[in-house]
Amino acid sequence: MRPAAFAFGSAIDHKSGAYLYERALCDTLRTMGHKVAGVAFPGTFPDASPADMARAGEILAALPPDRPVILGGFAFGAFDTGLLARVTAPVVAMVHHPLGLETGLAPARAQDLLHREAANLALAAHVVVPSPHTARLLAADFAVPAEKITIALPGFAEPDSLRAPLTPPLILAVGVLNERKGHDVLIRALARIADLPWTARIVGRAPDPAPARALARQIEDAGLAPRITLQGAMEAQALAALYRQATVFALATRYEGYGMVFGEALLHGLPIVTCRTGAVPETVPPDAGILVAVDDDRAFAGALRHLLTDAPARAAMARAATVAGHALPRWRDAAAAVGGVLDAVRAQNG
Repeated sequence: MRPAAFAFGSAIDHKSGAYLYERALCDTLRTMGHKVAGVAFPGTFPDASPADMARAGEILAALPPDRPVILGGFAFGAFDTGLLARVTAPVVAMVHHPLGLETGLAPARAQDLLHREAANLALAAHVVVPSPHTARLLAADFAVPAEKITIALPGFAEPDSLRAPLTPPLILAVGVLNERKGHDVLIRALARIADLPWTARIVGRAPDPAPARALARQIEDAGLAPRITLQGAMEAQALAALYRQATVFALATRYEGYGMVFGEALLHGLPIVTCRTGAVPETVPPDAGILVAVDDDRAFAGALRHLLTDAPARAAMARAATVAGHALPRWRDAAAAVGGVLDAVRAQNG
């Protein structure tokens, strides 16, 4: 028996990349012989109330000292350091990206999260990250020793070769409706290429309705309501159908610790237009996508125009994306890396 716990920090059915990563990792660890118990905290991290934080601390403190616990990305960086210090079970931190780097945070909140995450990282037995970029960031800015960090690249399903591109071309964006995903930049870029035939779908849940309302107003003010759809969250099969219908995948993100949606786009052989930020240059192969500066809607529009009007260039990038999609790791690869961490932590605390 290889007991462990996985504390997700919020509802695990959220359709964000981080939650999908953690859920798939947990499920795959179980198939590989780790007896992983899911631990659900009350409230929603990283914005848990004091009462919910106290209860989460009690839940972790009750875990036996021989059972490592993976503390999910939205909980670890925001967890009360004093409560975390009382946990006797070895804590394996999951860090998708430091929470204090989230776009749009009030400066005081960002600083609090950065200080708290640094203090919590010092208490962690080990740290798991989804990309080399995040590993370098934690080592350079948070003084985490390199030997204490394991990179577990996200896993993916088998490539999907089915294609049913729409006419006019469909531009697909997938990402939570928040400031970091840069959907406002995409809309400004689309307004610049309104002379071309296209439609666009922006797919993503709206945990805060205010950004969604702002995007809807922006679309309306630009006169693009007949062409751009804010889709909301979608089930996996319906979203797969959209990927098959798309011609280009476009996400004007302001930061990514990995960006699982780029892998999904590669699995479907889609050329990608996105931004040169965070882990994106390591995630999107240069021959499969065009990367521009963050917040540069003019350059973003130029990249979209190039792919929509140059069929040979678009086809070459689609072929490169398909090749890259076939080379992506599977979930067993990620689980093997994390399983090795759990085994090592158990041995150290056995």
